[in-house]
Amino acid sequence: MSDSVRPSELQPARLLCPWDSPAKNTGVGGHGLLQGLFLTQIEPASLTYTLHQQRTQLPVSAESQKPVLKKAPEFPILEKQNWLIHLYYIQKDYEACKAVIKEQLQETHGLCEYAIYVQALIFRLEGNIQESLRLFQMCAFLSPQCADNLKQVARSLFLLGKHKAAIEVYNEAAKLNQKDWEICHNLGVCYIYLKQFDKAQDQLHNALHLNRHDLTYIMLGKIFLLKGDLDKAIEIYKKAVEFSPENTELLTTLGLLYLQLGIYQKAFEHLGNTLTYDPTNYKAILAAGSMMQTHGDFDVALTKYKVVACAVIESPPLWNNIGMCFFGKKKYVAAISCLKRANYLAPLDWKILYNLGLVHLTMQQYASAFHFLSAAINFQPKMGELYMLLAVALTNLEDSENAKRAYEEAVRLDKCNPLVNLNYAVLLYNQGEKRDALAQYQEMEKKVNLLKYSSSLEFDPEMVEVAQKLGAALQVGEALVWTKPVKDPKSKHQTASTSKAAGFQQPLGSNQALGQAMSSAATCRKLSSGAGGTSQLTKPPSLPLEPEPTVEAQPTEASAQTREK
Repeated sequence: MSDSVRPSELQPARLLCPWDSPAKNTGVGGHGLLQGLFLTQIEPASLTYTLHQQRTQLPVSAESQKPVLKKAPEFPILEKQNWLIHLYYIQKDYEACKAVIKEQLQETHGLCEYAIYVQALIFRLEGNIQESLRLFQMCAFLSPQCADNLKQVARSLFLLGKHKAAIEVYNEAAKLNQKDWEICHNLGVCYIYLKQFDKAQDQLHNALHLNRHDLTYIMLGKIFLLKGDLDKAIEIYKKAVEFSPENTELLTTLGLLYLQLGIYQKAFEHLGNTLTYDPTNYKAILAAGSMMQTHGDFDVALTKYKVVACAVIESPPLWNNIGMCFFGKKKYVAAISCLKRANYLAPLDWKILYNLGLVHLTMQQYASAFHFLSAAINFQPKMGELYMLLAVALTNLEDSENAKRAYEEAVRLDKCNPLVNLNYAVLLYNQGEKRDALAQYQEMEKKVNLLKYSSSLEFDPEMVEVAQKLGAALQVGEALVWTKPVKDPKSKHQTASTSKAAGFQQPLGSNQALGQAMSSAATCRKLSSGAGGTSQLTKPPSLPLEPEPTVEAQPTEASAQTREK
């Protein structure tokens, strides 16, 4: 029994692992491992005891004492579908875009700023400006430090006609971004609508200082046009053309301004440059045709107008000019037909009504002439020649009292045209009021002398002849000095009421008078726009695309060949 092992003498054995080196357990290589295995086989009770001791000595894991935590909830990502919204928007698939926006807003409980922003843009495109304003205000509430949201709010206010409120919001946006040229530009546009031209000019100059842009030049030029300062307007547009020489809108506008001033060479040059870059630019073609029509080239002008008619068939100035071309060719029925179509397209255009009155006077249809001239006076009550033509129609309708009143109003309004005084003098002479007729004749002489020394204007020969006959009848002699009369006038118009002297009053068909009477291409031009004004879809600029105010050229009258600006 000396070699046997007793349970009481058995020491707790170390549990061996396969990777443990046997040398670490005994001094003899491998003997400790064999001994441990041998003891385990012959003494199972002692092994159980040993394992129990070993279990009691192992440290307890700390993780087993902690309670199991639940997984944190996943919050929705607000921007996860922004790329899809953007894609549908730039593809102009607005229905699909609105469907994705609706889904995105439901998932985010209405907190996705980009989805609200694009929804507001779609509402604006659909014409629902009030709803778009509400959504842009929501975007500004979600991100109060974003200047773009405030710019869109201001633009919606501008489109609703609330210019003062728009200015306040733009000023708030300027505090967040002081180097944004769009804010300065839009402030200038709002001030234009409020008629505060000085403030508008300052803001537009600030916009040009930050970033030169075609649209800013156009709006700055408009300010000077609204002020009536054509020279400064031309300077602005010349700078704009230097900055952007291929902008057809700028070239056309500059050409029309030169055309309005009578500088035909430069007008033709700029209009030609416009047609070089854009051969189908109907505004430039219409203006070029108007220049040819002014100089009596009616057939060439009609050829140009045919090209314009292919692009814009429903253009009131186009049919007005075509009608006056037929008038110059003495095709009065065709002229009335074209002018009636122009009047149908633009019933509030006083120039078309004016020309209709002229043509009906030429055809001796005085009642129709009275109808159209009265309508023109309602739209243009400050034009003296309209009252003169109305007086001519009333005279032929044998309404002398109202004719006198019309002549008196014409004399009061028109301080330059001697034809008004001459016609009035003829009427007074025919009614036996020679003293008043003499006074009007002397007033006519003063205007003729003033025009003779201030310009190289030539008078119509029929007007000269009638004035000389009237002077002889009034016993004031025939010594009135006239400039050399125009050779080969195109047509004459008889405007007096009761005597042969009546034929002097309306040289409507002469080249110069016809060019003055007709509405040129300047009446149909739109100086702007919104150009360079269309909003981009991804990040649309807040430039307000307002209906641009146009400054119409004041055409001199067909009846006043002696007047030239």
